Amino acid sequence: MPKPLTDQDKRKQISVRGLAGVENVSDLKTNFNRHLHFTLVKDRNVATKRDYYFALANTVRDHLVGRWIRTQQHYYEKDPKRVYYLSLEFYMGRTLQNTMVNLALENACDEATYQLGLDMEELQDIEEDAGLGNGGLGRLAACFLDSMASLGLAAYGYGIRYEFGIFNQKIVNGWQVEEADDWLRYGNPWEKARPEYMRPVHFYGRVEHTAEGVKWVDTQVVLALPYDTPVPGYRNNVVNTMRLWSAKAPCDFNLKDFNVGGYIQAVLDRNVAENISRVLYPNDNFFEGKELRLKQEYFVVAATLQDIVRRFKSSKFGSTEVVRVDLSTLPDKVAIQLNDTHPAMAIPELMRILLDTEHQTWEKAWDICTRTCAYTNHTVLPEALERWPTDLLQNLLPRHLEIIYEINRRHLERIAKLYPGDHDRLRRMSLVEEGDQKKINMAHLCIVGSHAVNGVARIHSDILKATLFKDFYEVDPHKFQNKTNGITPRRWLVMCNPGLAEVIAERIGEDYIRDLDQLKKLLTFVDDDSLIHDIAKVKQENKLKFSAYLEEHYKVKINPNSMFDVQVKRIHEYKRQLLNCLHIITLYNRIKKEPNKNWTPRTIMIGGKAAPGYHTAKLIIRLITAIGEIVNHDTVVGDRLKVIFLENYKVTLAEKIIPASDLSEQISTAGTEASGTGNMKFMLNGALTIGTMDGANVEMAEEAGEENLFIFGMRVDDVDAMDKSGYDAMDYYNRIPELKQAMDQIAGGFFSPDQHDLFKDIVNMLLHHDRFKVFADYEAYIKCQEKVSALYKNPKEWTKMVIHNIAGCGKFSSDRTISQYAREIWGMEPSLERIPAPDDPRQ
Repeated sequence: MPKPLTDQDKRKQISVRGLAGVENVSDLKTNFNRHLHFTLVKDRNVATKRDYYFALANTVRDHLVGRWIRTQQHYYEKDPKRVYYLSLEFYMGRTLQNTMVNLALENACDEATYQLGLDMEELQDIEEDAGLGNGGLGRLAACFLDSMASLGLAAYGYGIRYEFGIFNQKIVNGWQVEEADDWLRYGNPWEKARPEYMRPVHFYGRVEHTAEGVKWVDTQVVLALPYDTPVPGYRNNVVNTMRLWSAKAPCDFNLKDFNVGGYIQAVLDRNVAENISRVLYPNDNFFEGKELRLKQEYFVVAATLQDIVRRFKSSKFGSTEVVRVDLSTLPDKVAIQLNDTHPAMAIPELMRILLDTEHQTWEKAWDICTRTCAYTNHTVLPEALERWPTDLLQNLLPRHLEIIYEINRRHLERIAKLYPGDHDRLRRMSLVEEGDQKKINMAHLCIVGSHAVNGVARIHSDILKATLFKDFYEVDPHKFQNKTNGITPRRWLVMCNPGLAEVIAERIGEDYIRDLDQLKKLLTFVDDDSLIHDIAKVKQENKLKFSAYLEEHYKVKINPNSMFDVQVKRIHEYKRQLLNCLHIITLYNRIKKEPNKNWTPRTIMIGGKAAPGYHTAKLIIRLITAIGEIVNHDTVVGDRLKVIFLENYKVTLAEKIIPASDLSEQISTAGTEASGTGNMKFMLNGALTIGTMDGANVEMAEEAGEENLFIFGMRVDDVDAMDKSGYDAMDYYNRIPELKQAMDQIAGGFFSPDQHDLFKDIVNMLLHHDRFKVFADYEAYIKCQEKVSALYKNPKEWTKMVIHNIAGCGKFSSDRTISQYAREIWGMEPSLERIPAPDDPRQ
């Protein structure tokens, strides 16, 4: 067995997580050994580290199961309204530590594993990330599940159990290389297959209009097999469910057609059906109109709606007071939230069920549908908006296309009555876009088919009303709302930064973990030397720990006293990693010019994945690594400037880097980032933000005071004005010597001595067709970075600003976001009430 830990202090800083009782520790050890010997090792004599991880995971899972069953019984008996969060992505990360935190088991497990001679951190590191998402949208869904359980809502997350999640990123010779993420290779202790709830999903076929009604016939069937994962609330004994569907071919798939000798091929063809849940599309803010993707979108929707209807009809089954033979009361008991347009087919699918199976009139069915569904928009970028070709829909889902056409006919009839003769408005508002190829605008379908439409930060919601959905807002202003995103403080503070969580709890108690607004109380301590000292000390410890991690995994030695300047997010032109690159080069040139000046040392870290087909994004990664190769080996610069590309950025790496960061880069062009949630995580963990007035940065500046963030650059109105007057990159290039020098170095091969024109595409884009106006914000950004460097030299003032930021984080809890969704969209009331634990007597 591994040697016991010597550094006991490391294990004892986490009292906000519940204390380890002696009986609890003893029971955990007994259960751990039982799982190890009977469940796992059996006839093998030697246990591996992975065996120890599975034993610990199963031991913790035992504590979930009773609560899980009791929660579902509680919902069955109380028959509350249920919310179904439909998302093609759930970026969950690891589950073990999060579960221990939410069940107050972490100290006891730590003590039990220690007594068994094991290191709990080592065991946690064996768990694979559940990377079933690309970035913000999927991670938001994960935070929302945590908050829905913590607020006692009867909530279900529904998505796809991708066999391969977001690819693993390797950097080879400075380039991104993708590897498949085989996260299920060793099994997943947190999921439970539920074959008894398997559901058929239909594709292709044709539509028959008969005297008895409409029939969709001659379809190809794929089975949806559900896997359930428990989602525990924070110390309230509520355990909700995330149900992910896996595609299975039916036993007779293609076999009924096979001729003599075709049996083997017919069995092999089953893969075609099962490919539906094989792999996550690795695109963020980009629409890829492939048939397989549309199959995924319909697959999750069709399986989920069957589940929703089944549960709706069987709730309080046998009760004389509630008889649910028809679906007219569905909106009173069911809320469906569409996470972006990916699950938009829920609207025509629900209509199909109501019309063709339940035989409702169109008017009644439409009323039920619109009162049940609500839509969250996540982007204004045109390339991200889903527009499905009608010929693809006609082939794959012919009945749904008929329904969409009828929805559109009635919708346009209404608009024509409101605006007689305004044909241009009809064209703009149609669900069907005419052109070389007829397409269905899925955002328009979602707006027309929902009772609520929301953006994810105030500025984003305002932009939707003023531009993208202006026509719809004029017709139905009551539909449009804002729900500013949030993050769960359980994972993003208590779990990933226990030292800071403890320092805060010592000052204001630990209730802030479920009521983040209480962080405001820290403002009374803003000048308290002991708090300033403690917060700075925790940050330094986190930096030392991350420095050791970098040295071990990246073989780079960095200066832990340097400013950790971090930009981690998907690589995308609109997020402007290139602006960061220009600052690095400018700083490098300045140090080279005046090597004896007293420079503020910086370690600049950039991480994130590029979509495999996104050429510019992959070239941006190559540029960052090329700059690093030159800067990091320059002896004149030394450790005053280091550039590191963080390979394979994912949830688990975020949990390490964010608590160690000093400066958070949130530098998108104003009006392009819908919200951002990384910005909130950095703020909560004591990093200061340098950013534009974009997304949630605007509200962060409001909550913490604009003087406590480093805000620079154009506002949305400035960007709009520049779009009208024209953006001339060459003007900035010719006018600003440092910018010209940096660009000439990139263009001339200074950073790519073996291939001088390596970055010609980036140079050409920046100089001649840069949609995101990098040069327009360059001067303001450089000046703002000078202010950052100056303040960092005054640690006390820096830390005071950090305290203002942490104190201003209350609004950015996903608990607040979900409370607003519940009250203002779903018609539900959140509750902090605990339900009885499995061993408590039932009420």
